[in-house]
Amino acid sequence: MGSSESKAADSKANRIARWRSTGIVALREAKLKTFPDEVLDLDKSVRTLDLTQNKLVEIPMEISELVNMQRLILASNHIEQLPSTMGNLQSLKAMILDGNRITSLPDELGELVKLEKLSISGNMLMSLPNTIGSLRNLSLLNVSNNKLKYLPESIGICSSLEELQANDNLIEELPASVCNLVQLKSLSLNNNKVNQIPPNILKDCKALQNFSLHDNPISMSQFQQMDGFEEFEARRKKKFDKQLDSNVMIGSKGLDEGVDL
Repeated sequence: MGSSESKAADSKANRIARWRSTGIVALREAKLKTFPDEVLDLDKSVRTLDLTQNKLVEIPMEISELVNMQRLILASNHIEQLPSTMGNLQSLKAMILDGNRITSLPDELGELVKLEKLSISGNMLMSLPNTIGSLRNLSLLNVSNNKLKYLPESIGICSSLEELQANDNLIEELPASVCNLVQLKSLSLNNNKVNQIPPNILKDCKALQNFSLHDNPISMSQFQQMDGFEEFEARRKKKFDKQLDSNVMIGSKGLDEGVDL
């Protein structure tokens, strides 16, 4: 073995040893076209796997062997579908799949009962599986920039949901079950086709502080006439005032006033 080959082997061995000891596998922008076998060999050692901005098309069934993985980041690849074995990743708390080519999610998604954050914006989803309702620990769901025409009724039993982002889709109305989301603080539906929303949403979603409906057919007057609008306004204003008082960093869009129609 030549010196360069020896160094490469040592480097790879060191890298794998580091992954095994830290539990963090970071391979961003590594020009990967296939899922690395050496990651699968680590099985129970992996806690975080970040394969952002590669050229992955497929995720192998064997990913199910990474049973202790808590964070899976696969953003900005060319992934078209997820294997059904993903449901075995029972420790998973966060899954980031933004910027791929995924057209549907497997029903087994509902088996990820510890999942707290699911972000799958910028894909080609036409629907979400009904099993998403089994994700009782989910606090953030981002499905923006897809091709969704509706959200499943089962979303109303995601009882921990605090933030729902579904901008830039084709959604015409919300299921009545969203009124059950008593933890929901922020709901963003900008640039859809929403012409009506459940009449009790402002009354029943008592934590709601931000409701964004910019670029939809629904009018501000419709929104203002809904039951619970005054209470919602009070919560929104309280949040806005708190932002002002706390000297928060203000981005290019300025302060979030909590309602946009």
